[in-house]
Amino acid sequence: MIVINARFLTQELRGVQRFAEQTCLALKRQRDDLVFVCPPGIRMHAAAEQLGAQVIGRNGGHLWEQLDLPLYLYRHGKPLLLSLCATAPLFYGNQIATHHDITYIRHPDSYSWQFRGAYRLMTPVLLKRLKTLITVSQFSKREISSFYGYPKENILVVPNAVGDEFQPGAPVEATPRYLLAVSSPSAHKNFSRMIQAFLQLRGFDQVELRIVGGGGAIFSDPSLEALANSDPRVHFLGRLSDAQLIEQYQGAAAFVFPSLYEGFGIPPLEAQACGCPVLAANAASIPEVLQSSALYFDPLDVQHISRAMALALNNLNIRQHLRTLGLHNVSRFSWDESARLVSERIDAVQQRRPGTSVLRHTANGKEQS
Repeated sequence: MIVINARFLTQELRGVQRFAEQTCLALKRQRDDLVFVCPPGIRMHAAAEQLGAQVIGRNGGHLWEQLDLPLYLYRHGKPLLLSLCATAPLFYGNQIATHHDITYIRHPDSYSWQFRGAYRLMTPVLLKRLKTLITVSQFSKREISSFYGYPKENILVVPNAVGDEFQPGAPVEATPRYLLAVSSPSAHKNFSRMIQAFLQLRGFDQVELRIVGGGGAIFSDPSLEALANSDPRVHFLGRLSDAQLIEQYQGAAAFVFPSLYEGFGIPPLEAQACGCPVLAANAASIPEVLQSSALYFDPLDVQHISRAMALALNNLNIRQHLRTLGLHNVSRFSWDESARLVSERIDAVQQRRPGTSVLRHTANGKEQS
């Protein structure tokens, strides 16, 4: 039995929860030895039903993860635990856990002091307990290893991907109507410079800037509200359903990703899967993920961002070329392939554990011990 920490089912769906949800769904298709457990208060009901998630314990949040979940594991013979979100039991030894990035170190202004402090305290403790650490890019692997002194050979890179529901819409329109950005408005997402760059555009008075995403108590960038109110063409759309988000991607002249720091960055891949040209910051993991499929800009240079926007808006051929490159790039990623990497590491860890019998899942679906 492999136990999956499915606490993410009780949380708001963001990038790390999307990674956990989609990887778990793919693992469920590949293995039959998984047990998904979560606290009371499920919010992601469809995923919970598909996974057959079991609600255990009475607590919620961190208390459930640090108390109820370990008690369950000890009562069931200390099986291997897999945690695919951002946290895990600190003092349980037989586990694989995930750390997406160290944004809280590199850009502390994006988070509350409570959030930063908790991660600074918990992460070193957790790393000492792990059989394997999962992260989402070679960039994050280098960052985590360098900052925490964690051995690179013990870090498995498992990329994000995009669901099949993200599909191209109509061909790129000759007359651009809006630029699109998708993310939480935390400081390192760099929305302030993006909005400033948009406001500097000349000759595009009918073009809007639409921003999708919601904030939260851990995020802060007070300058955004004033900027957003400075021009009626800037629209904050809040959180959208996947269907609504796909519609926005499909209709955008281009997607703008100005982030200063990303462990991976799912939104540009979602945009590319929907046939939307991508303009992106040449920072952190972004060039690793997008390679040559995006029009890059310096995220610290407002003028450079503005010129990239103008170039894409002015030139239909460039937008069409970026669309083609994007569709090719996104095909490199697959949730099934990411789950296969995790599954192989589960088997490798199980083989190293004395007295453990491992089932190897073959290509034809048969199992060999």
